[in-house]
Amino acid sequence: MDTKDVIYELRTKNGLSQEELAEKVFVTRQAVSRWENGETVPNTETLKLLSKLFDVSINTLLGAPQKLVCQCCGMPLEDEIIGRNSDGSLNEEYCKWCYADGTYTYSDMDEMIDICIPHMTNAGFTEEQAREYMKNLLPTLNYWKKYEQLSDNGEFEAFKEQLIDEINALNIEGMPKVEKLNALVGSFVNLEYPLPSGEKVKFLNDSTTYLGNQLECEFGGDRCFGILANMDFILICTYEAEGNNPELVLYKKR
Repeated sequence: MDTKDVIYELRTKNGLSQEELAEKVFVTRQAVSRWENGETVPNTETLKLLSKLFDVSINTLLGAPQKLVCQCCGMPLEDEIIGRNSDGSLNEEYCKWCYADGTYTYSDMDEMIDICIPHMTNAGFTEEQAREYMKNLLPTLNYWKKYEQLSDNGEFEAFKEQLIDEINALNIEGMPKVEKLNALVGSFVNLEYPLPSGEKVKFLNDSTTYLGNQLECEFGGDRCFGILANMDFILICTYEAEGNNPELVLYKKR
């Protein structure tokens, strides 16, 4: 799809006239008309405004001329899983799991490989094939090539360790000791918890990336513990396979 078609489709899908779109991105109606006629394309700054307005990548606005790949884990990128900068804009270099709200969530290449392997074995790789593939791939990606320049000198890892200590100090009966926390996107873990009134409620934001893990109950059975946290809260729950029948164990503000 060409840029002119993408802009027309996004504008009409969002119920905007050419004049209304022009006002939102600080151009004239005639400029929008020229974009949609294919006479011109928006400049870089206007593309950034359009990206934020429509919540799509600049790559999408330009007709997806590039095949975007996360420069930390190597995952192919679609708009729905692109990471965000601290101002909420999309960062087309990374996925939501590796980069959230302007923060890089992984600093250890071996840990990154261990996290990717289960997903790759589900896709048909053997564990040996997956490990070898990732060992060859990761050093070629920008994040790992520029790690010394991009890293935060261990600040985020220190924050994760602090969270782990706080979670373990809660001494939840039946929950094993938390050893690590992984990046988890809200839409994948935002379960609906039943209230005494019969209503159901969600506590997370689908588009936010959290830190968390899943642990098997020490008492056995078919329920697991789910741990989720960020700078503001710690949430502990239990659930059955596929997140069914969740129960909130603890929600604690930090």
